[in-house]
Amino acid sequence: MPTRHAVLAAALVACLAPPSPALAAPAPTIIDRPIRFDQERIDLTKRYIRRHYGLKVKDIKIVPRAVVVHWTASGTTRAGWVTFNRVRMRAARKHLLRGGLVNVSAHFLVARDGRIYRLMPETWMARHCIGLNYDAIGIENVGGGKKWPLTPAQLRANIALVRYLVAKHKGIRYLLGHMEWKRFEKAPFFRELDPTYRNAKPDPGRRFMRGLRRALSDLKLLGRYTTPRKGGR
Repeated sequence: MPTRHAVLAAALVACLAPPSPALAAPAPTIIDRPIRFDQERIDLTKRYIRRHYGLKVKDIKIVPRAVVVHWTASGTTRAGWVTFNRVRMRAARKHLLRGGLVNVSAHFLVARDGRIYRLMPETWMARHCIGLNYDAIGIENVGGGKKWPLTPAQLRANIALVRYLVAKHKGIRYLLGHMEWKRFEKAPFFRELDPTYRNAKPDPGRRFMRGLRRALSDLKLLGRYTTPRKGGR
């Protein structure tokens, strides 16, 4: 019987070769399990956009340029969903509360068995990554760290989900882990007016991102923003 690591390695190898036009990767099964995103949350999101990005907007629609991968640091899908379902930030999260009242959220939540849940529309802004919220889709994975290491099933689900998102949203050029957001501070689409509003994150871990990037190498997604050199060289 193949070991867990052998199964994971086989899944990665299978994803290395780019799909031919006739054999394009099928869309993954996505279960809609929406979090509360009522008018109050929309208004708080608009307020966040105006305060942090200097934009006065009529709606909270975004055009995705990147996918940011996270972990929840909680052990169950329900715990993750309940956290994101809150409209307002909990008082205990003082650093994030200083940035605004709207609660954190993400577009997708991937369970430990690989099931993919869509929490909100992909083209609405979620508060999940400082500086990149207005241009990125967020994927949260249940678990994280030494206590709940992310699973092979989650890796396979993330591979399939990113492929689906890149095919659906033609503007996506970047793939990063939450821990890598500082690589994008000089990008023209990095938005944050408050220079003191920053944080450090460990998720989703270097090993997970290496596996994800290896499997998606044919998509040529960038993991950092590099300032173009003047003169073309």
